[in-house]
Amino acid sequence: MILTEIAPIDEILGAHRAGIGKDFVGYRNHVYRVANLSAALTANVRDTERLEKIAIAAAFHDLGIWTDRTFDYLAPSVRLAADYLNGSGRSGWTAGVSEMILQHHKVTPFRGGAGLVEPFRKADWIDVTWSVVSFGLPGAFVRELYAEWPDAGFHLNLVRLEIQHLGKHPLNPLPMFRW
Repeated sequence: MILTEIAPIDEILGAHRAGIGKDFVGYRNHVYRVANLSAALTANVRDTERLEKIAIAAAFHDLGIWTDRTFDYLAPSVRLAADYLNGSGRSGWTAGVSEMILQHHKVTPFRGGAGLVEPFRKADWIDVTWSVVSFGLPGAFVRELYAEWPDAGFHLNLVRLEIQHLGKHPLNPLPMFRW
């Protein structure tokens, strides 16, 4: 079942809509796809707390691109998430949500223990690769997810941002990647 309304996502992205500007729909759809993919890869996702952590990490995971105008966005995205968690009385979640954000571009599997980090990492890879990398999720599910939450220019925008970043930082083309 595809999740179409996740309150923390709508709240967080709504608060940053002006800053995201013309990229809002593409980013929101990416966030919903990542949240759904992560939920599909996560055991006990019906646990409200687990789903909220996924939603919060998804909403913030790339947000630093727009708030800090940088393609080296992991630290700004973690800072935004930590501020939100502290302000909403969930400071105890900061370490876990921060790790999800910091590791979501890790190329190799995350070996830091059980939890939400590895499913979240896989979810982002599925979406960024247009499900070329699927980690065993059924293609029909991913197609249904894209039908509900279309790309809306998100992947093209990533290419544009990477080209801009590469022109300014040719020796550090993908600063968000982790090995």
